[in-house]
Amino acid sequence: MSKKTKKKLDENFDTEESKEEAKEEAEVEEASDNKDKAEAEDTYKEAEDTSQETEETSEEDNEEASEDSKDKKSSKKDKKNKAQEIIDELNDKVMRQMAEFENFRKRSDKEKTQMYDMGAKSILEKILPVVDNFERGLDAAADGDSFADGMKMIYKQLMTSLEEAGVKEIEAEGEEFNPDYHNAVMHVEDEELGENVVVEVLQKGYMYNDTVLRHAMVKVAN
Repeated sequence: MSKKTKKKLDENFDTEESKEEAKEEAEVEEASDNKDKAEAEDTYKEAEDTSQETEETSEEDNEEASEDSKDKKSSKKDKKNKAQEIIDELNDKVMRQMAEFENFRKRSDKEKTQMYDMGAKSILEKILPVVDNFERGLDAAADGDSFADGMKMIYKQLMTSLEEAGVKEIEAEGEEFNPDYHNAVMHVEDEELGENVVVEVLQKGYMYNDTVLRHAMVKVAN
């Protein structure tokens, strides 16, 4: 029996009947209190369980959120890597195309230069016989002839123009014979001269830039 119940029994009652009634009331009240206490404990336990479930749910949500965050970061990283791969591939293609274009430009410039040189050589080779005849005519002209003097001025102008175009006479007379520039058509024996020395130029030779336009026709001693 609780202290509260005992207290109620100790109160001043005149009869045993009153005491019995009071005892029953006290027991009912005690039972009611016990019931309330049990209900309170159940409520507390439910609240405690609910709190624990809430915490567990919160932890699960946090774990799921963390996993989602990791997945998003991984997906973002994969997209970034893929984009970088595409950029690198495009850069490589651009560099290759630029290199191919540069090689094409160099080949085109070289071909143009070669074609120009071939055309120029072809024309100059046709002009050289005219120059030869011009020189023969001037050599045969009499001194003091005003017409011949005029022709000499024209010849000088012609040779200046050819020189500006890249045409240059090959040095031959007095030089050592060189088959790259000279074409020997005659040989003479002369002890006063050295071996393989060009003693006379029968036809002038010319260079066009760094190539032989026409070999010099020469006479070689010894």
